[in-house]
Amino acid sequence: MTSETTETLQLHAARPATVDPRRWLALPVLLTGAFLPILDFNVVNLALPAIRDNLGASPSEVQFVISAYAATYAVFLITGGRLGDLLGRRQMFLTGVAGFTIASVLCGIAWSPAMLVAGRILQGLTATAMAPQVLASIRVLFPAAEQGRALGFYGATFGLANICGQLLGGVLVSAHPFGLAWQAIFLINVPIGLAAFVGGVLYLADSRAAHAQRLDVGGVILLSLTLGLLVYPLIEGRESGWPVWIVAMLLASPLMLAAFVRFEARLEARGGDPLVALHLLRNSDFVIGLVMALAFYMLSSFYLTFAVYLQSGLHRSPLEAGLATLPFAAGFFVSSLVSSLVMQWLGPRTLTLGFALQVIGFGVVMLSVGGALPQSLEFGLICGGLGFGTVMPSVIKAVIGSIIDPRHAGLASGMMISTFQIGAALGVAVIGGVFYSLLGPHPRADDYAHAFTIALGCNVALLALGGWLSLWLPREPAAG
Repeated sequence: MTSETTETLQLHAARPATVDPRRWLALPVLLTGAFLPILDFNVVNLALPAIRDNLGASPSEVQFVISAYAATYAVFLITGGRLGDLLGRRQMFLTGVAGFTIASVLCGIAWSPAMLVAGRILQGLTATAMAPQVLASIRVLFPAAEQGRALGFYGATFGLANICGQLLGGVLVSAHPFGLAWQAIFLINVPIGLAAFVGGVLYLADSRAAHAQRLDVGGVILLSLTLGLLVYPLIEGRESGWPVWIVAMLLASPLMLAAFVRFEARLEARGGDPLVALHLLRNSDFVIGLVMALAFYMLSSFYLTFAVYLQSGLHRSPLEAGLATLPFAAGFFVSSLVSSLVMQWLGPRTLTLGFALQVIGFGVVMLSVGGALPQSLEFGLICGGLGFGTVMPSVIKAVIGSIIDPRHAGLASGMMISTFQIGAALGVAVIGGVFYSLLGPHPRADDYAHAFTIALGCNVALLALGGWLSLWLPREPAAG
């Protein structure tokens, strides 16, 4: 899960007026703000069976633990970046770190599924105050000659967070530190958050945009309602038997979307700063990129279904489940380091390669779980991870290249990243719903394997769609 600010593509264009001598001390503090949201998305998956058993959570409540976080992050990400521009990035970063730490405590002491979901929503909200300030601050703190090195550390942080999420989640849930089980995965954020807060106070200089964009409060509200009316029924409808009010919510979602689009169009016509720049959607290459991003990040359901399959179906411990996922995380980490070189060679066709690797890799995982290729699970996970790490850093760069006016690159980047998070929420809601529907009320071991295979097959179909769409992108980015 990534958290770039809306100024991603403008990093090298900026020049700090003076060089801050504390910038390399501030960098680890900033990178912690990028590390925590990704860590928390990954680490929670391995704890889901323990959360379900300990709190008596239903399958829909388990899904909400993930999707509520992702949906909140998606809606408020761009707003968090704009608040940093307006109020000061240091202040927003410290506020986000403090809030994320408090939210983690609330999650760790949650006594009910509803309390845990509320804590996760607060985590997602505070993460949007923290994470967008990281790249924006790097842009200001580091001169152009040092930004490449700083960005290299930034990119490696995501791979490290994914690996730590798998290992740390398994270790904490299995080891029961201080008598805790799943609670430890949230409470571990407390010392990390405190260290980041103190480091931010000591080393992080303040900055803000000279001409900050105004906040689109109406757009945030309407987009929140649109996602809520869509995601909640998709998760809750199956367990509640699809009552009329659930169906009505689902039918109201496209109407709310239409209201959101109309509001944004009017705001843009008045010269305001809409949350979503509708004029960018007239660019067919950009729209293709958004659909690719949505299909790609619906793979978030894989983390959920694979963890449940391993722990509930195969009765693996959380640590064993984490180690079983490690080949995927390792493949992601390695490919993310070399993807920039591959992009220089293949251009947008890097996306086609990445999607193809994922289709092949997860296809092999399906065959392995189904018994056709029983010894090939690790190979399939490595291949899928290599593809994931190839697509992740490439999709934004390739698609933003379709934006002719460089002034819109930052806004387009923010829209792309928000689409990632919407895809994550929908993946858990839709494909997670397919998984639990196939399990039934009293699943056996074979049922877990069957449900996981079908659910992963849905992801493979979406990844194949992404690969096909990538062929429509021009080989050379549009000239700026």
